[in-house]
Amino acid sequence: MTASIPQRYATHPEQIPGMDTAALRDRFLIDDVFVAGEVRLTYTHHDRIVLGGAVPAGRDLPLTGCPEIRSEYFLEHREVGIVNVGGPGTVTADGEVYELVTGACLYLGRGIRDVVFADAEGAGAQFYLFSAPAHTAYPAALVSPGEGTVRELGDQLTSNRRTLNQYIHENGVKSCQIVMGVTQLHPGSMWNTMPAHTHDRRTECYLYFDVPEDARVVHLMGERDETRHLIVGDRQAVISPSWSLHSGVGTAAYSFVWAMAGENQAFDDMDAAPITDLR
Repeated sequence: MTASIPQRYATHPEQIPGMDTAALRDRFLIDDVFVAGEVRLTYTHHDRIVLGGAVPAGRDLPLTGCPEIRSEYFLEHREVGIVNVGGPGTVTADGEVYELVTGACLYLGRGIRDVVFADAEGAGAQFYLFSAPAHTAYPAALVSPGEGTVRELGDQLTSNRRTLNQYIHENGVKSCQIVMGVTQLHPGSMWNTMPAHTHDRRTECYLYFDVPEDARVVHLMGERDETRHLIVGDRQAVISPSWSLHSGVGTAAYSFVWAMAGENQAFDDMDAAPITDLR
């Protein structure tokens, strides 16, 4: 079992107006998701989600239990969705080897004991992990980029044309709680979601990637009449509680992994927050 991992405690929306920039970033932004040679995890009490990254950097990295989840091994009572946002790599689950190219998504269900991350010949794999408690076991499943449910959304005129790939969802790869996919903005588009919205029945986390080094994403959060923002760089993650709206605009096109866990798996179960309602 690994050492303790950082925890982010659940917050109430009434706390937000009293927080300065540093406090908001400390509660909702994870800026060290990927560290070479490590599995780096964070536990949030919002829907008991664990998220993080695994960067093999030339050596095998096991996914082990930690005191915060009170399990002998990581997936004893959990499931996990994994998206590779780096070069090609492999994930070995109880002896079964899965090859993940860039952008591939792997689901591993409850009860898998041994999980190991590795590079494909030093190709620089970077695995993003999103885990939630699970009450039953579903089969492992690997989805290659573009093989999920693909939705074309937005319009170039409103700077939010984007391709959304649904991988783990109610009509795709089966899971207990997790809904997960990848969205890529088209060149010239900057808004990842507009109108902004909330999911009152589940927590959503964003991992922003493919953000140019000299670019940033302004991620909107908070309640619609009391909004705040986070300035987010490449390969940083944001925790969005069920009461918080989420939307963002970048200084250049980018991609992001979106993942949710909570009450249901209906992708369109959301409450829109039109820009004219925001304060």
